Amino acid sequence: QVLLVESGGGLVQPGGSLRLSCAAREIFFRYYDIHWYRQAPGKQRDLVASITPAGIENYVDSVKGRFTIARDNPTATAYLQMNNLKPEDTAVYYCKATWKGSTYWGQGTQVTVSS
Repeated sequence: QVLLVESGGGLVQPGGSLRLSCAAREIFFRYYDIHWYRQAPGKQRDLVASITPAGIENYVDSVKGRFTIARDNPTATAYLQMNNLKPEDTAVYYCKATWKGSTYWGQGTQVTVSS
């Protein structure tokens, strides 16, 4: 079992920035693909960004140029830097780790973009 703990969410004005963290208690963290998802009220959970063990990044079109995913393997932590936030980015953000067919989710962190 991999424990993932997200943090860094909060209330921010449009155009503002937040950095989410995903701390993993897992010595094999460096082998995992890490993903950030988000789920707005009444909507499905959607993939936002992913990063492979080699550091290859992928983003959904709606966040390209605004969000950056990163990982720090020695501290077993992943990040999602979110800039130029928009009201439509409001959602609960979840971290997911995948490796060898296993999938683990964090508990989520709320991001609210509002003036």
